[in-house]
Amino acid sequence: MTPRSSALSLATLALLGLSATDATAQGAALPPVVVTEPARPKPVRRAVASPAAPSAAARAQRQASERASARAAARPRAAPAAPPASAPAATSTAAASDFQDPTLVTRTQIERTMPTTIGGALADRPGVSTTGYAPGSAERPILRGLDSERVRIQENGLGSHDVSALGEDHAVPINPLVQDRIEIVRGPEALRYGSQVVGGIVNAENNRIPTFIPQGGYQGRVLAGYATGSNASTVAASMDAGANGVAIHADGFRSQSDDYRTPRGRQFNSAGRSEGGAIGISLIGDGGFIGIGASHSYSVYGIPGGEAAEGRTKLNPVQEKVYARGERRFEAGPFSAFRFWLGSSTYRHDETSLNDEGFRQIGATFRNREVEARAELDHVPVETGIGILKGTVGIQAGRSRIGTAGEAGGLLSPANSRTLAGYLVEELSLGGGLKVQAAGRIETTRVNGLAGLYPADYLPGGGVDEPSSYHSSRRFTAGNAALGLVQALPYGFEASLTALHSERAPTAQELYSRGAHEATATFVIGDPNLKLERAQSLEIGLRRKEGAFRLDATAFYTRYRGFIAKVPTGATCDDDFSTCGSGDELTQVLVRQMDATFWGAEIAGQLDLFTLPMGVFGIEGQYDFVHASFGKAGPVPRIPAHRLGGGVFWRDGGWFARVNLLHAFDQNRPGPYDTPTKGWNNLRAELSYTQQLDRAATSLREITLGVRGNNLLDDDMRNAASFRKDLILLPGRTVSLFVSAKF
Repeated sequence: MTPRSSALSLATLALLGLSATDATAQGAALPPVVVTEPARPKPVRRAVASPAAPSAAARAQRQASERASARAAARPRAAPAAPPASAPAATSTAAASDFQDPTLVTRTQIERTMPTTIGGALADRPGVSTTGYAPGSAERPILRGLDSERVRIQENGLGSHDVSALGEDHAVPINPLVQDRIEIVRGPEALRYGSQVVGGIVNAENNRIPTFIPQGGYQGRVLAGYATGSNASTVAASMDAGANGVAIHADGFRSQSDDYRTPRGRQFNSAGRSEGGAIGISLIGDGGFIGIGASHSYSVYGIPGGEAAEGRTKLNPVQEKVYARGERRFEAGPFSAFRFWLGSSTYRHDETSLNDEGFRQIGATFRNREVEARAELDHVPVETGIGILKGTVGIQAGRSRIGTAGEAGGLLSPANSRTLAGYLVEELSLGGGLKVQAAGRIETTRVNGLAGLYPADYLPGGGVDEPSSYHSSRRFTAGNAALGLVQALPYGFEASLTALHSERAPTAQELYSRGAHEATATFVIGDPNLKLERAQSLEIGLRRKEGAFRLDATAFYTRYRGFIAKVPTGATCDDDFSTCGSGDELTQVLVRQMDATFWGAEIAGQLDLFTLPMGVFGIEGQYDFVHASFGKAGPVPRIPAHRLGGGVFWRDGGWFARVNLLHAFDQNRPGPYDTPTKGWNNLRAELSYTQQLDRAATSLREITLGVRGNNLLDDDMRNAASFRKDLILLPGRTVSLFVSAKF
């Protein structure tokens, strides 16, 4: 273990011994500093001047006044802003935790559900599923049927820097227990972060680089929980403190679970544990802040189902990060703010299993070293003849070296990737509550790696020799553009329309994979001649976030040209290329490009029915589906099933209760060499109580106690989007207890 990871581990252990807690009043405590999503205040339109021609001095005085007003309006607010096309989750009649915004997971919701993965935190949202390879450990989000390279996952604006897109069995090293919020960014705003914008970008936000000094000099939170079914225990804590322009942050988490129980018994080799922590320090002034931080995470978990479970296959990902972030706000000039993000990370995991003698051995090792930087400028709002124009211009660059090694680790020889991008995001506020949002992004990518020379008849195999290889260098230039309209409607409704053209460069693993991946029981053959993946997408939405009736409804249609997919051939292989067609251990999978169409809808609604002396009673519902097809080639494989859910809730002061049933329909449109998936019912219930306290008397500001039940019907549940759905059942009946305290 390196000195840095040792120090972080000691800091984590010390922090977990504290009585720390969350800051629910964080928004009120924050000074005007932007976190990840920079706030973009709405300028106030001034009255039109007299039609008489002003003098030169009057014009100069007026222009100076306008620039000063615009700069004042452009100053960012304390709280991070949501993407322009979506409203905040909080409402005037319901707590932020009551209405489950399909694109947002709040801190309160994280505490109630205690997810151990980013995918688990989002999985019950309309339009979101997970890879489900190792429930509770390896659950990468699937957005609108799109996974792996099409879904960028990031923390505080920087990528996760892992290998989770290289294999469904690989975990995302971002723990939700220490996050302040997790959101899905879509529309023009998403082009600030990358080209993976069709499904959305998953962004986790926390205060690991401090951006404010807490009122009173310190604040914190602690969360602890226990869950039956897997004997799971969880503890997480964070603390922020500061004075005299210096702020510090520390956090840590630890969780462990045994093999979880299903309606048919234990899911063997599903146990796991994880731990990690972070420290950060910032200098904060009236004009901005600059800070640095470091984090360490480690986990070990098993792969359930099939030969992986029989061989007790385990993965042990470890990641270390260092990062910096800063912001400077200007009082004069054409720009109102400058921001930057910089991060460097090292990632590694071994895939181990028991050999014939019963000793654990390393079958494959995966590594990734990555650096990413982003900088952007907000220009001052400009008053045009038709409205107020505000926006952001930025650049982004990254470099990574990814590869595999080991006896069974020939999947990908070391490959280097470099990216450089520039982007522009603008918003024009017109009269009548209409906003026009537009964004563009140009991104160049260079990928170098070792490609295979395959014989013309290599598919589906047939005992050909191991192909020779050559060094390949590919360069791509991808252009992305988005246009959105947002119209305020009567009674608090808001309508939106977004059109998007997206281009994505193939990754090293899509180009150069050519070997066995034992943990996923696949033999993957990439295509070094892949072209850009192009998509045109249209999305319409209707939302209402305030009032007794709350709604978020979206429909989308996407047409792909050259959709890059992993397609099973029906052949099987062993550990090397020459066995394809005659082996029997691994499923042969080809990376191919085909035209594809995705369309679907996501709806979530909530209605307060009665307001009585004993509280507010209401009902809620949700529905989502995605239909994906390769045209005449048939359905896209591993697409989530239609889901329909509803329930009742009650809230009164600090009390909150909910009972909800989510039904997944049968998935009867499996792709090539896929199988149908039977539907299921998930009955969920929760009850929690929050008590506000006198901090001066008790040292605590708030404490929350809660209990939650999941799959209370103990139904057989399988994930239609998982490669291993026929081998893995989702957890059975589970009851969780949690306590959260804030000081």
